[in-house]
Amino acid sequence: MKLVIASDIHGAAEWCERLMAQVEELNPDRVVLLGDLLYHGPRNDLPSDYAPKRVIEMLNSIADQVIAVRGNCEAEVDQMVLSFPCMADHNALIDPAAGSKTLFFTHGHVYGPGLHNSVDKWPALPAGSALVYGHTHKKVLQEVEGHPGITVFNPGSVGIPKDGTHSFGVYENGVFSHRILGE
Repeated sequence: MKLVIASDIHGAAEWCERLMAQVEELNPDRVVLLGDLLYHGPRNDLPSDYAPKRVIEMLNSIADQVIAVRGNCEAEVDQMVLSFPCMADHNALIDPAAGSKTLFFTHGHVYGPGLHNSVDKWPALPAGSALVYGHTHKKVLQEVEGHPGITVFNPGSVGIPKDGTHSFGVYENGVFSHRILGE
């Protein structure tokens, strides 16, 4: 199973375009979007390339590949313009090729590992699972004390990174990795 995992686009069209080029090049089985797709939110500056209508068009072009969750900036109007469900607080996939590993997807404001400014509320996950979240705009790949055997992964932010680099993630053959956009 190959997944492209992206979060926190925040309407940044040029960075979304770079992400779409990576989706085309990598040809994943699915594209996982971890929320905050169109709106920049009241705590963030407006991205210089803010063009949510362009982002809508790009994301709708891959709607049949998308698994999405709701971020803290999503609203009902976002669901009206996007051609894939985007209002669930979480979603999950099972990777049978990786020993039936559970991949739990969320934004980080309802469920999260408590890192940076994510909420510290864990779902019940079997050993060997992964908690995959966004929200903090910072890349993470680690285990967290008190949750042995659970991988925590944050792809960082496509549109408004808070750790210096616009990024997304890839999950392939049971392994997570970060990719930097623009390199």
